[in-house]
Amino acid sequence: MRLALFNKGRLALVEGSDLIDVTDQIAGADTASPGGALHRYIETVADGSAVQFDLAGRSRIPLTGAALEAPLPRPGKIIGAPVNYLDHKAEMDYTTSVADLGIFLKANSSVIGPGEDILLPYSDKRTDQEGELGVVIGRTASHVSADDALDHVFGYTCVLDITVRSGEDRSTRKSFDTFTPLGPWIVTADEIPDPDTLDLRCDVGGTTRQRTTTADLIFSVRDLIAYTSSVMTLHPGDVIATGTPAGVGPLAHGDRVVLDIENVGRLEVGVDGSRAIPYDQRPGRHSR
Repeated sequence: MRLALFNKGRLALVEGSDLIDVTDQIAGADTASPGGALHRYIETVADGSAVQFDLAGRSRIPLTGAALEAPLPRPGKIIGAPVNYLDHKAEMDYTTSVADLGIFLKANSSVIGPGEDILLPYSDKRTDQEGELGVVIGRTASHVSADDALDHVFGYTCVLDITVRSGEDRSTRKSFDTFTPLGPWIVTADEIPDPDTLDLRCDVGGTTRQRTTTADLIFSVRDLIAYTSSVMTLHPGDVIATGTPAGVGPLAHGDRVVLDIENVGRLEVGVDGSRAIPYDQRPGRHSR
């Protein structure tokens, strides 16, 4: 299945080029809650109370006429994997990788959905795109093995891990509002039997910057889930951004960023630098 949020938090099943609204079939779904109706559905799957959607007689809404939103507007946790492709390690001249650095957290308030804009914070600091496969956790996971890791996955989505190249801690540089575009939907795990064989492409301003396959991950999806669950318990609705391949580069006002992942989806967002300020004018810059 492909599951999406649209039109102010409504939950829909995506079939071909149409949406089928199934919000009323999810017990306890609240379209106004920060977590969202799809997060609630993931929880019902985890506790064994998920419904089988009844689509009989339901009207179809063309995707072209719907306003898609981030499928998980406020994930419980967003976990990132730094330097998880060898080619990215080489392009950034890093001496370490995810194997040395571990994982990091991004603020869940940084999530935006398809068609929204990344807001550049600084006019004189480079802000880069990083196109990544996102893993959505479906069952509580603590100290799971790599062999069992995929049993804890609900599905997959596209994630852009936006990053300011400044001197702060990694979590700060990646947690600005709008710095985690997510979507356009979640594809359930049964449709992706092997997440380590997916082609990924990211274009900025009509030019391809990143092109890879998830087969080149240093920590595979299975290994990454196993490692992460050894550090922190993963809960239904948590998202793991699996790392970026080579080809990161600066974003500019007016750019369009398009991330396309095989069998997962196509996420497109804009870039707005109209409110960017000089770095030395940021709040707290004179504090000691």
